[in-house]
Amino acid sequence: MYDKLLNGVRKVLYSFSVVGMLIMLVTIFAQVITRYVFSYTPEWSEELSRFLFVWVVFLGSALIMGESGHLAVEFMPNMLKDKKSGKILTMIILLFSYLFIAILFTQGLKMTTTMTFQKSPGLDISMSYVYFIIPLSSVLMLLYLIRDTIELFKGKPAEHEEPLSD
Repeated sequence: MYDKLLNGVRKVLYSFSVVGMLIMLVTIFAQVITRYVFSYTPEWSEELSRFLFVWVVFLGSALIMGESGHLAVEFMPNMLKDKKSGKILTMIILLFSYLFIAILFTQGLKMTTTMTFQKSPGLDISMSYVYFIIPLSSVLMLLYLIRDTIELFKGKPAEHEEPLSD
């Protein structure tokens, strides 16, 4: 059941990333056309693209975490694979990952609540909507980290999803 949940989350993250990148592309293309053809740039277009970029990056980080695609130094874990010291190293890595996600969540939540009263100049939306992606993505990353922890203690190898290609 947990795998089904993560697979559903993965599809939503992938879809949002594709749609977000498409909207950014169209918005930036339209911005360039209006700037050079009409000598006019809508003030909201650059801001929308920037905010979408932030959201796509943070959601993409959670998506990549689910596929174990983050950049990693694999020398020591591969060398210690199938040994007790390898399991201890993996536990230490997971512990630091939990710590990082806890910091990301708490500081992101703090930023989200702090920015409630600030409005973006172009879109006139609360900046808390932009910063909300930080605690949200940390929760999504936590889901994948829990899966990795369960796999470690079950003793089964991490069989993470292949990147979606359709």
